[in-house]
Amino acid sequence: MTDLITKISDFVCGYPLFVLLIGGGLFLFIYSGAIPIRKFGSAIKALGYKSDGEGQISSLQALMTTISSTVGMGNIAGVAIAICMGGPGAIFWMWVSALLGMATKFFEGTLAIMYRGRDGQGNVKGGPMYMMTEGISPRMKPLAIFFASFGMIGCFCVMQANQLTESITTVITEPMGIQTTIMVKLIIGVVMASLVTVVVLGGINRISSLATKIVPFMVSIYFLLVLVVVVLYFDRIPGVFADIVRSAFDFKAGFGALAGIAIIGARRAMYVNEAGVGTASLMHGSSKNNDPVREGLVAMLGPAIDSGLVCTLTAIPILIAGNYNVDGVKGLAIALNSYETLLPGWGKYMLVLVVTFFAFSTMFSYSIYGIKCASYLFGEERGEWYKYLYLFIILVSCVVSLSTVVSVMDFAFAMMAFATMTTILRLSPRVKALIRKK
Repeated sequence: MTDLITKISDFVCGYPLFVLLIGGGLFLFIYSGAIPIRKFGSAIKALGYKSDGEGQISSLQALMTTISSTVGMGNIAGVAIAICMGGPGAIFWMWVSALLGMATKFFEGTLAIMYRGRDGQGNVKGGPMYMMTEGISPRMKPLAIFFASFGMIGCFCVMQANQLTESITTVITEPMGIQTTIMVKLIIGVVMASLVTVVVLGGINRISSLATKIVPFMVSIYFLLVLVVVVLYFDRIPGVFADIVRSAFDFKAGFGALAGIAIIGARRAMYVNEAGVGTASLMHGSSKNNDPVREGLVAMLGPAIDSGLVCTLTAIPILIAGNYNVDGVKGLAIALNSYETLLPGWGKYMLVLVVTFFAFSTMFSYSIYGIKCASYLFGEERGEWYKYLYLFIILVSCVVSLSTVVSVMDFAFAMMAFATMTTILRLSPRVKALIRKK
């Protein structure tokens, strides 16, 4: 079953997904007049605007919540997997994906405000489902159901629970002489699920409020940790960036190898910044901001932070340590080994602390996405039951293999991306019309 899931995921997430995300992002970048570069300053200023329109949260809270979901295990384990599979060059293509992803998220955030629906209580809601049915046609309902169905699966947060369990067993329990058994993993899962429950049951307002506080803190801590590595190994930094660029355009290995590196980088970036996947619009659609373009500008800052800044912070220590040439799919273990090599005695413990913040912040935010998808499919009352399934899946995720987890998540996200990007491209002329009015 694992082999079958992996083969299907590898095919779908190969050239088809690469063309859709990178090709689609490139089109939107050019079509918008390079808006990520041209309007980056305006996007920063847009964070300060206060709106009192219909919605549940502010634009800043929407951005912080989406970042709390994207700045997670994918930024550490995901980047490590990308380097493990594609070498240093995969990071360059993650940068490219970040820039193009900013354009994609601008369109996604704008459309999230342009086309919204209401739940049974009359609350405003947004997301790809409403872009499809309200923006294109009610006949797009099957595609909306398709997206929401895979959204429930893709938002189970299995990678975060899996890799956090690995970090705890590797750094804490095993050194204490406790053998890593299924029972030990389940106990970790129970504790994890219990902590998530306290926040998740509080709903979108509690989660968005917590995200606004925790995201700047955790990114700052991670920045300081990497800064220590940079200061201690400053002489190796030029070589790291040279390796990234050289490996990204390694024509000696042949076009097939070059394309493979690019695809790996784009595939991992999809999981990291989620541009074009549709999750961001689920959150930005709940913003009180009634100005679609302004919300789009706020939304496009996400990839700059997660795929641009945080992924680079992850890549630097791993590439300095140079211990990424391993057999099989390895994620967090590579990062932990890198910090143990570079900062012996305490580095890996600090990374586990950062990983814990990252993992939990993502678990909090993903629960909102999954509940929104479930509510769309089954109604508000029944959709709320998703949170209990979500907590149960956290337990299951602690004991399954990483390769299975990665394949399931990639496939679900790819299906979401196919539905979302098709919709964004279809509605892009309407966003272009709004840009011209500004």
